[in-house]
Amino acid sequence: MTTTTMLETYPAEINLDRVKLAAVIDALIACSEACTACADACLGEDSVAELTKCVRTNLDCADVCGTTARVLSRHTGYDANVSRGLLEACATVCRSCGDECGGHASMHEHCRICAEACRACERACRDLLAVMG
Repeated sequence: MTTTTMLETYPAEINLDRVKLAAVIDALIACSEACTACADACLGEDSVAELTKCVRTNLDCADVCGTTARVLSRHTGYDANVSRGLLEACATVCRSCGDECGGHASMHEHCRICAEACRACERACRDLLAVMG
């Protein structure tokens, strides 16, 4: 809700559909939070040694999603090439993290939830990329 409200207050034109843009930013923020929480939960598991790659992938995904959300929230001096590159990187890392967490989903509920957030975020990034041309 805050994302949409903030985009509505931007005083100049935004060359993207504001509703779709808000949905992507919200998905990025949700994914970043889920990945951060999942990494922390992995560290608390008895089998933490088996989750090393999951923790690393979670933290990478959280960082890329968070950065992408912040860049997409800025519109003054907008550069579509930068946004496109970040969205592509984000879709890639979300797929990787979703696959990694998906592999642990049957054993760890936090990994299942994280995998879902990653897959939703990947779809949102790809949807916005498709309308950017």
